[in-house]
Amino acid sequence: MKKIKVGILGYGNLGRGVELAVNNSADMELVGVFTRRDGVQTVSGIKSVNVKDILNYKDKIDVLIMCGGSATDLPVQGLEMLENFNTVDSFDTHAKIPEYFNAMDKVAKKSGKLGIISVGWDPGIFSVSRMLFGAILPNGTDYTFWGEGVSQGHSDAIRRIDGVKNAIQYTVPIKEALGLVRAGTNPTLTTREKHSRLCYVVADNGADKNAIKQEIINMPNYFADYDTEVNFITEDELKLNHSTMPHGGFVIRSGETSKGNNHVLELSIKLDSNPQFTSSVLAAYARAIAKLSCEGKTGAVTVFDVPISYLSPLSGEELRSTLL
Repeated sequence: MKKIKVGILGYGNLGRGVELAVNNSADMELVGVFTRRDGVQTVSGIKSVNVKDILNYKDKIDVLIMCGGSATDLPVQGLEMLENFNTVDSFDTHAKIPEYFNAMDKVAKKSGKLGIISVGWDPGIFSVSRMLFGAILPNGTDYTFWGEGVSQGHSDAIRRIDGVKNAIQYTVPIKEALGLVRAGTNPTLTTREKHSRLCYVVADNGADKNAIKQEIINMPNYFADYDTEVNFITEDELKLNHSTMPHGGFVIRSGETSKGNNHVLELSIKLDSNPQFTSSVLAAYARAIAKLSCEGKTGAVTVFDVPISYLSPLSGEELRSTLL
């Protein structure tokens, strides 16, 4: 069977995770890692290439997995790359997904390529769970909790603030709210009542720490709607106490099928490495995009548009005999 040829754009934590995920997939072959930096040494030894030369690989890549951040990278790179490649990305600014989808769809239909946006665990497999649970229990309420763990997107957004040398952000679910939901009481909760955000920031020498703090806590789509704690620490403290990237979360739907018959559906995940898990989801959807592209599908799609069997390397017959 012909292997799916994969390229990786961006070689931070997510890019390194995708490298692992692709190399763990027998039906995939990693063609190259593309970065803005020269001389990058990859974990597996695969060649790294400056992104300015990526078009030399236009006919050598079936799917390009985009590993940039949602704040500034993907809104630009997504549109650029979709002109020449089938793409998978993890755009996670929920409020801007419809706008981003429409822009990507326009480019993809013009170029004849296929791009799936907002792939990961949320948005991504949590989105699928919310859809599935809602279809099963139409008379109910959805609740999503994230953490406790490191949010890559929020950490990246802090690191892009002037005067910030490094930063990590933890999303923390509020236990009292989680308990009420699991009890099936269907509480009405504001964004602030469900989560808080905990930030550890390394500031540049001479930077205005109060200005940095104000920019963080007032940042729309990221921190403005939450109780946010900002702590300034040294680079050594960050490396010592915040070098791992755990995460997790819960999708819960509470509803009834008739009076007195209440049900609670829950999907939970606990991750030692947020970027490595997210990367594994990206690789699975890269497989699906390769299959859909071979069928002639073009435009932008989301996780709602992909048949779940396309994520698996197993054939339909194998899936029916082993998992059904």
